Amino acid sequence: MAESIETVMTRDPVCRDADASLADAAKAMDERNIGDVLVLEDGSLCGIVTDRDIAIRAVARGADPTTTRLGDICSRDLVTLSTSDAVDDAIARMREHAVRRMPVLDEGRPVGIVSLGDLAEERDRRSVLGEISAAPADH
Repeated sequence: MAESIETVMTRDPVCRDADASLADAAKAMDERNIGDVLVLEDGSLCGIVTDRDIAIRAVARGADPTTTRLGDICSRDLVTLSTSDAVDDAIARMREHAVRRMPVLDEGRPVGIVSLGDLAEERDRRSVLGEISAAPADH
């Protein structure tokens, strides 16, 4: 049987409401040493915001991180996985859609996230990306 995505995903993803500020998301990223926050509208997943999104889509363009809403800059065209998907499914979807992170859903609820680094670490820990992903945080 193929390995389940649950074995490599990061559990308990950080979620924030679409009305939350970029500063709130950035603080959560700093506290958890992560690079993304899932965005919810009316309790349902509607997008994802990365540290790069905050820097490029907002701060570099002069947006105020304390007043700009996550819903204004998040990526909304999401590619997701379910907890029953296999690691090979995740690899294929990342390749097909050219994404680096995918939320993992269980009955429509976000329960995890899987990144390109997670998959590299799982499949080829000795690759450059696998080694970087497995290294302790430089905080």
